[in-house]
Amino acid sequence: MSMRERIQTALGALEPQHLEVLDESHMHSRGLETHFKAVVVSPLFAGLNAVKRHQKVYATLGELMGQFHALALHTYTPEEWAEQGAAPDSPTCRGGSKHDH
Repeated sequence: MSMRERIQTALGALEPQHLEVLDESHMHSRGLETHFKAVVVSPLFAGLNAVKRHQKVYATLGELMGQFHALALHTYTPEEWAEQGAAPDSPTCRGGSKHDH
C-alpha cells in the first residue's frame, strides 16, 4: 500500500464527506512519497479553529506523521466546503532541502 493510500485510509476515521490525498512529491527534491496534500471535509471540524483541526488530523495519522516529510492540510466543515468548493493549489517548491545539489 502506498503512503498516499495509508494516509487516506487513516483519515477515513474523521468521517469525511470529501477526502482528497495527493502525492505532491514530484514538486519537491526530497524523493518519492515525501510531500502530500490533504483536503478533508468533516463535520467533526465544526467549532474548531484551524490549529485544533490540524491537531485532530495529526492525532488521527499518529505514527504515519513520522514517515513522510510534509503534509499540506486544508480542513473544512461541510458548510465551509459548500461555500469554498475547492482547496487552494500548492505553491511551487522553492528548494532549500539539504538534498538539493
